Amino acid sequence: MASSDHRDLARTRLGAITRSSAMPAEPPWTDDTSTDEHPWADPDDDEPVHSGSGRERFVDRLTAARWDTGRRGTAALAAIGVLAATVALVVVWRDRPVPEPVPPLPRVEVVDTAEPSATKETDTAQPDSAEFVVSVVGAVTRPGLVRLPAGSRVADALDAAGGAVDGADLIGLNLARRVADGDQIVVGIAPPQPVPQASGIVGAQAPGDTPPEAGGLVDLNTADETALDALPGVGPVTAAAIVSWRDTNGPFTDVEQLGEVDGIGPARLARLRELVTV
Repeated sequence: MASSDHRDLARTRLGAITRSSAMPAEPPWTDDTSTDEHPWADPDDDEPVHSGSGRERFVDRLTAARWDTGRRGTAALAAIGVLAATVALVVVWRDRPVPEPVPPLPRVEVVDTAEPSATKETDTAQPDSAEFVVSVVGAVTRPGLVRLPAGSRVADALDAAGGAVDGADLIGLNLARRVADGDQIVVGIAPPQPVPQASGIVGAQAPGDTPPEAGGLVDLNTADETALDALPGVGPVTAAAIVSWRDTNGPFTDVEQLGEVDGIGPARLARLRELVTV
């Protein structure tokens, strides 16, 4: 009985092989309508018949197992990405450095501990708006001390003293010169004009009469106030000033030193230069 079954199975397989060799060029399994994957297999055989090698079957399974997420899967992945980005932003924002306010600096007061300079107390450091005192003597209405604002000149000092009297000699004064505190201004008397000689006949000189020597120079170191007062342009006040300068500074060594005497300006010195000597 068993041998009969084996013979029947062999015939069946041989018939299947014969039929497959007699088929047309296009195999029947290419037909879309065919549903039998292995037509030559025995339906009564418990062991399945496999075509091709194991490697080909493994490659076919990998190709068929490609991952296709579909619409729902894509939407889920997008939602997960958005959620992850949101969480990352929240973490970064929470861990950001917070600037701490800087406390205000304490106020520093500068205290001037320097002592006032001694030069501020001197007369030379007085502001321009301060007044100073000047002495005006000689041929003025009110001789004495006068107060003048800074920047005043000799003319202002004379006005403060009531002005010069008639006959005062103003030629020797530089009215435009600025005065300083403590200056003394001496206003002298103008010398009298020479009287012209009267008309007449001059007689012969009496014997024994010697005429006065003409052209004599006045010695500044030996002349008294009377001799100095006789000089043209020098009045009693200026003569007294010359004697006072000589007593204070010693004998004159040069005629030009007359310019240092109060009341003798450049014009008066020019007139006296040829009349005096030392």
